Formats: sequence, C-alpha cells, structure tokens
Amino acid sequence: MRKNSGFSLIELLVVLVILGLILGLVVPNVMSRGESARTDAAKAEIQRLSMAVDEFYLDNGRAPQNLRELVEEPGNARNWNGPYVNQSNLTDPWDNEYSYRFPGQCRSFDISTRVGDDGEEISNCN
Repeated sequence: MRKNSGFSLIELLVVLVILGLILGLVVPNVMSRGESARTDAAKAEIQRLSMAVDEFYLDNGRAPQNLRELVEEPGNARNWNGPYVNQSNLTDPWDNEYSYRFPGQCRSFDISTRVGDDGEEISNCN
C-alpha cells in the first residue's frame, strides 16, 4: 500500500483562492480605517494646538505669531510659561506642518491641515 503525504495541486489552489478572497475583502477595509484614524488624530491635535494657543494668549496677552512660539520662547513674550506643546505636535499624521493663520478667517486664529497630500481641509473652524 502506498501512503500519500502532502496536498494535491487542487487543494493548494482552493486554499490560495480562499486566501485571495479574504485579503480582497479585508485589506481595503483595514486601509480605509488607517486613514480614518489619521484624520481623527489630526482633529484631536488641532484641538490641542487651539488650547495651547489660548493658554499662550492668557499668559502673554497676545496670540503667537506662529506655532513655533508654542515650543520656543519668543523674545517679545512677557510671561511665557511654555513649552505649551512638544515639537512633535507641530506636524500632522502625514508629516506636514499644521497651517496657522493669525488673524484667522473664522476665529481669531485658524489652525488647519489637509487629509493626505491633496484631501479635504481639517481646521478648528469645523
């Protein structure tokens, strides 16, 4: 009697087709959730930066001229109690710097970024 060991070609092909179907359904969902998580992180970071700008204003009687003043003490700050945020907080999840506008268009200051390289704008106005 001959003992068969291993898998037949048909069994291997069936397994590969099943794995391909699973990957085809799961990978797009996982990838879109990653982008959604980055967007949520950017929104939370904009809120954090907005609070830091407000705190800077309370301490110094003026808004910062740029976001770098939240990390490094400017020469004309009268009561700087920073750093208000870390250096790493000044870049979004796509490694772009947050845009800061003072005076702002919808608030006294605007902080914004774009989702990905050319996506929708996220700001403290929304």
